[in-house]
Amino acid sequence: MHVFVTGGSGQTGPAVVAELVAAGHTVTALARSDAAAARLESLGAAPHRGSLDDLDRLRSGAEAADAVLHMAFGGDFSDPDDMRRRDCAAIRALGGPLEGTGKPFVSTSGTLVLPVGREATEQDEPDPAGIAAFRIAGERACLDFAARGVRASVVRLAPTVHGPADHGFIPMLVATARSTGVSAYVGDGGNRWPAVHRLDAAVLFRLALEQAPAGSVLHGAAENGVTFRSIAETVARGLDLPTASLTPAEAATHFVSPFMATAYAFDGPVSSARTRELLGWSPTGPTLLEDLEHGDYLTAPAA
Repeated sequence: MHVFVTGGSGQTGPAVVAELVAAGHTVTALARSDAAAARLESLGAAPHRGSLDDLDRLRSGAEAADAVLHMAFGGDFSDPDDMRRRDCAAIRALGGPLEGTGKPFVSTSGTLVLPVGREATEQDEPDPAGIAAFRIAGERACLDFAARGVRASVVRLAPTVHGPADHGFIPMLVATARSTGVSAYVGDGGNRWPAVHRLDAAVLFRLALEQAPAGSVLHGAAENGVTFRSIAETVARGLDLPTASLTPAEAATHFVSPFMATAYAFDGPVSSARTRELLGWSPTGPTLLEDLEHGDYLTAPAA
């Protein structure tokens, strides 16, 4: 297949592009800068210059492709309405040219959209009052194309997609531990975070493009729920720091932002059993704690 990809030069994107190319697919990927274009070319992809706000460029990329994979997501987290608007506009622009073709269209969301406090499945509805509610509209915009002749599906990624040169939630946690001298968690730290290695996520995206039935919701979680206390304790051992339990009020000022404090306290275990059965996905990468102990998280310069 000729796959048009957005977000191909981001954090998870290069692994996905490499996986698609290695599987024999041709990849064209959105590039908003010379550096992004060079990165994509080094992976064997053809850059397609433009941005998420350039809807005509998104349409032309989708029109020329056999499949579309939408991973890019951006904006100001202090303005979730704008992030929601931009994502939905991009999804509609990408999906429009695919209507009536039966071509695959895979979009990305996160498991943080799901209800808190219990193990959620692919069939559970997202929580409109949750921490990541701003991603729900994008899920629905993509899945709406399933009724319009598109093999549309959504991959919900775990909050930590770990691997080398990560710049997401976990590196920020490590940076905070370094700067404050304590590796902290909220309450008893028993809240659970799903996790997936970047290379396993890349395989899942490829399988979704190749096989996922129209209307599928898929969970990119190799581990259903790693306790946050175990994450903080692993960071503490690696940096030779003490751990500390924080109240929610203390966490709001200790971590980078109140949003991050809420995220670090989120209890959101998920099941990926249906995804594995549907696509034959079988994650093989290191666990999150293994990556923390043996990867570059505790040796790399602070982000």
